[in-house]
Amino acid sequence: QPDVILADEPSGSLDSHNRQELHNLILKLRKDLGQTFVIVTHDDSLAKLADRQIRLLDGRIEGQITNV
Repeated sequence: QPDVILADEPSGSLDSHNRQELHNLILKLRKDLGQTFVIVTHDDSLAKLADRQIRLLDGRIEGQITNV
């Protein structure tokens, strides 16, 4: 049970049903076990579920959004 989980494009190659299932699992683990996820993604639907988004452009921080 790690405190922090790093995920690089975790739902990148999944179909829409399994993508949603994975997103739900990530949210459940975060809530039930208090785990922190650091996720790199191009999936806006997953990013919108995050507490905080950091957007990069050409390797530099373009902006930050707090969703809490």
